[in-house]
Amino acid sequence: MTSIVIIVVLVVLGIIYASLYNGLIRARTYTQESWSQIDVQLKRRNDLIPNLVETVKGYGHYEQSTLEKITSLRSQLMGVPSDDHQKAMEVSNQLSDTLKSILAVSEAYPDLKANEEYTKLMEELSNTENKIAYSRQLYNSSAASLNMKLQTFPSNMVANLHHFTPADYLQVPEEEKSAPKVSFGN
Repeated sequence: MTSIVIIVVLVVLGIIYASLYNGLIRARTYTQESWSQIDVQLKRRNDLIPNLVETVKGYGHYEQSTLEKITSLRSQLMGVPSDDHQKAMEVSNQLSDTLKSILAVSEAYPDLKANEEYTKLMEELSNTENKIAYSRQLYNSSAASLNMKLQTFPSNMVANLHHFTPADYLQVPEEEKSAPKVSFGN
């Protein structure tokens, strides 16, 4: 009778342990998969950039330095190690800001703004930027879920035993946190 109780307790503990371990694996996998979604969108944007540069280059009026900066940042982003998420986001943010400047300057060039290829590329880039923003939110949510499991009892015991590590959150650059300066022309 006592041995049956011990066996039942051990089976129940084994089931609990396996459930906790599988939950940690699931949370880590979701975090990795959500980073993969960011990676896919960054690649999509990188694939669009050469077409945009060629389209804008056709309009000789445009600042060559901006196009060179876009090309340089694209190359930097492609060279960032796949596990350096923070560096990838840092370069990606710089690239996003530079791409925004193309949109702003296009206002001064009606021919460029009216170019169908340019309009289509800018729409694709805008959609991709939105997907990157959504993917970043998904990644941070997945990281939060994993990190909570790593810190809460009893899953933290299983996590420590199997050397699970917390996921880093993607940070918003300081300059993007501040409120924009608005002038009402007074």
